[in-house]
Amino acid sequence: MNHLCERSRPLRLIRLRHVLIAAPLAASLAACGGNGNPLADKPHTASAKVTFTAVSGGKADPAKPLTVSVKDGSQITDVTATDATGRYVSGQLSADGKSWRSTSPLAAGAHYTVRVSTEDNGGHPGRKTLSFDTTGASAGFHVTFGPDAGTYGVGEPIVATLSAPVKDQASRAVVESHLQVGSAPQADAGSWYWVDDRTLHYRPKTYWPAHAAITARSTLSGVRVGKNLYGGVDKPLTIHTGDRVEALTDASTDQMTFKDDGKVVRTIPVTTGKPGFDTRNGIKVVLDKESFVQMKSSTVGIAAGSSDSYDLPVYWATRVTWSGEYVHAAPWSVGSQGYANVSHGCTGMSTDDAHWFFDHVQLGDVVQVVNSQGPMMTPFDNGFGDWNLSWADWQKGSALHGGGSSGSTSGGGSGSTSGGSSQDQTTPVDSDPGDSARLSPQTA
Repeated sequence: MNHLCERSRPLRLIRLRHVLIAAPLAASLAACGGNGNPLADKPHTASAKVTFTAVSGGKADPAKPLTVSVKDGSQITDVTATDATGRYVSGQLSADGKSWRSTSPLAAGAHYTVRVSTEDNGGHPGRKTLSFDTTGASAGFHVTFGPDAGTYGVGEPIVATLSAPVKDQASRAVVESHLQVGSAPQADAGSWYWVDDRTLHYRPKTYWPAHAAITARSTLSGVRVGKNLYGGVDKPLTIHTGDRVEALTDASTDQMTFKDDGKVVRTIPVTTGKPGFDTRNGIKVVLDKESFVQMKSSTVGIAAGSSDSYDLPVYWATRVTWSGEYVHAAPWSVGSQGYANVSHGCTGMSTDDAHWFFDHVQLGDVVQVVNSQGPMMTPFDNGFGDWNLSWADWQKGSALHGGGSSGSTSGGGSGSTSGGSSQDQTTPVDSDPGDSARLSPQTA
């Protein structure tokens, strides 16, 4: 008897537990019925109430804004429009909630999906998904990035060359907002600078990180740049940086200090430009390396046969300006190196030192001259003098945050950062791209 009673007791407890669990479940089901909160209802199809401007059975004109409208007393609560690449279209809701209009341009030759959420007079939600295509571009606008793929020094800027000139501020903002540059490890904040109507340079606030991978790409495909001009598909560029090499020449002491990743590895006696031929001050970037150059004074405007004329075989020549400034071997001036400035503007050193320098630098490495009586290196017309502009001045050259006008090529200049834009259809890296495109936040 005792044994049977002990077996029956757990059965009664189990039945009781089932009753206790079922009671609140039943109450919960009753609360979710059709007479509860209408916002908890499953959204109904709102297809009869939602219309948009795309041509039925045809294609929409990307030059015209997209408009979504509702009728029958409903209101729009949310619109999300994306193309096949994931780019969002920004938009604005009318005051009465009856229509939504895109505020950023559509892309040409693109397929769009538009998701519309509505609410009727009774507070019941509705949803409608629309899709359409836009007509193709009538003219192609292309971007070519430079330099060529390879490994460069930390001073190498990224160059974007455009297939057609872009002059007005609005079109420049569209172009710039779709030119993206990133690096790993991550560089300081960077910016595009409009050098002229067809050329942009990009650099970070400070030099690129050493041993980094840098990628530049355009997301202008299908985007309207100007009247009847749409972006095409362009090849991205990836380059790498090597060590952080910096060669600093002090023209007052005639010494070059060579640093590799911040460590001084060599101090080299040099000679720089003599009075009247003073070497340019400022930051330059290695442009080319030539093991042999025949240097003639006539190529830089010095008349043959004059007291300053020359015609010399020069070895281990590292070019830093297009006008002919090099770091090179100058065995004829070894007696002055480290003591006096006797060159015609180049930085001369012994053959052994020049050979060592030649072997230890690469394109994009930083070569700086201080305390010369010469002028400052210009930003853009004689090589890569980009780093001679302060960050504040550099930011002024952006169409997004500065003037976006072509910078001066004679010494001064203005510059810019490449940030976001109301016309930017790209996906931000560090935020939910839908947040800025939607009309209202999603609710749980």
